[in-house]
Amino acid sequence: MRRARPLLGTFVEIEASGPDRAEVNRAVDAAFEAVAVVHRLMSFHDSESDVSRLNREAFDRPVKVHAWTFRVLETSVELHHRSNGVFDVAVAPALQSMGVLPKLDADAPIDAQARTPDAIELRNGQMVRFRHRQARIDLGGIAKGFAVDRALEALRESGSLAWGLVNAGGDLAAFGAQVQSAHVRYPRDPGRVVCRVEFANEALASTARRFDPFRSVETSGSAIIGPDGQAPANAIDGVTVRAPSCMIADALTKIVAISGTDAAGLLELYNASALLITSDGEVQISSDWQNAVHLAA
Repeated sequence: MRRARPLLGTFVEIEASGPDRAEVNRAVDAAFEAVAVVHRLMSFHDSESDVSRLNREAFDRPVKVHAWTFRVLETSVELHHRSNGVFDVAVAPALQSMGVLPKLDADAPIDAQARTPDAIELRNGQMVRFRHRQARIDLGGIAKGFAVDRALEALRESGSLAWGLVNAGGDLAAFGAQVQSAHVRYPRDPGRVVCRVEFANEALASTARRFDPFRSVETSGSAIIGPDGQAPANAIDGVTVRAPSCMIADALTKIVAISGTDAAGLLELYNASALLITSDGEVQISSDWQNAVHLAA
């Protein structure tokens, strides 16, 4: 069974197989509901989401958030420290200045350089406080992967499925004996396939610079921002990361897109590996991908 719904700013596709069709239906419904909950909690655009409440109130007072939001923030803070600030969810002002995120308060000037290191203070009882008045967060670099993990967990919890696959706009995770496959495409030429990746009982996440062929082949629409508040000035056009968790894979794609091969130690720490596409079309892969990657002719 395969079904799709518009969520998380993309189409989320869930596929599952099992002996009882009614049970498969129930499991897929539960998986979509898990994604919808993440969407409601972590949307930058929804004024009632945990993210919006934090951005409005967390400097003035501690804000209690849902356990899932707290878990994503814990991982975000951990990755921020372990990447020496490369991964940072407090990038909303920079993304707003680029037009990637909406300006929610027309009277409030946006300082794109107002990066706030260690902006997030996590307290007991799922309470969150911001240390800086200008701090604004966006979980777009990690929440989609977390949603995929929660959907896959819902499928597993049915206990009767042979296998399941969740695909949220290129962030994927699967369980079961069936080997899944995904195509990685060139960011500068999306109609051209770089390779086919096979995976099972693990997650894949991809990120890429977006190019506007009607302006210039060099025009990047990347929403990835480095610690200096600018788009990364490197030769990496696309990154795919394989990891046990889609949340970790999702976040690591941003770190690798900025740091390149310097992120090798962090990848190893999280039992992850990466495939990089350089600006000249070269494909670089970790050694443990050799049997999983089938290059296009």
